[in-house]
Amino acid sequence: MSEFEFTFRSVILAGDRPGGNELSRAFNIPASVLVPVAGKPALQYVINAINDSRYCHGGIICGPAREVVEGSKIMLSLLQTPDFDWLAPATGPSGSGLSALHELDHYPALLTAGDHALLTSEIVDDFCTGARHTANDSNFDLVIGFVPHTLVRAAWPDSKRTIMKFSNGHFCGSNLFAVINPKGLKSLEFWQQVESERKQPWRIARRFGVLALIRYLLRRLTLEDALRALSGAAGCRIGFVLLDQARAAVDVDSVADQKLAEEILSRI
Repeated sequence: MSEFEFTFRSVILAGDRPGGNELSRAFNIPASVLVPVAGKPALQYVINAINDSRYCHGGIICGPAREVVEGSKIMLSLLQTPDFDWLAPATGPSGSGLSALHELDHYPALLTAGDHALLTSEIVDDFCTGARHTANDSNFDLVIGFVPHTLVRAAWPDSKRTIMKFSNGHFCGSNLFAVINPKGLKSLEFWQQVESERKQPWRIARRFGVLALIRYLLRRLTLEDALRALSGAAGCRIGFVLLDQARAAVDVDSVADQKLAEEILSRI
């Protein structure tokens, strides 16, 4: 594909689950993406990173809820950003992602979180470039960004992050997803079903296959094996790229993460 054909547009997920979360309540702010980080709302950093990117241009901000937008001067100001449209969130992040991607109707699309306050244009470009190449090489429909946990641990030894442990390494998520073509939407449709079953773990495990689950529990499953199992369950081809910037693994969804993000930004 040509460079032009591989220009990304973005979907920024900026909604909250009903009732908000610990972070927004701690700051008495109606939406977690508006929590201040070093003097700016978290969402501002995400918008700036995409605006300054070479390979991603504009898109949709999905959320927060309409009443939050209408009652927040800060949010209304952020929505004045050229090339971004607002869309009301659906139920759950997967539902919101699906709704926004259908509205966007552009591929490839970058899907990320509105609380990714440490996101930079360099990270966006590295991910988009890596996703482009791996999708071209292996015909993937969706590409996920991961960060080796060794990088995160070396940067912030005391930071608590969700770690995915595989036989060929430990990884953290980056909240960066490249939906390469419409078939990649099947992954979100699948995850929407998983979200509805989150209180019945055995149903989720059954979707991936008992053998894959056992191998993961015994630390005998590679990241590639896991994504092959996920691809089979979702009905689309899912790949990954590794990012070499530890800050790509930090989003701001807790008070501790907000403090860590401010500490990191204060050093720049």
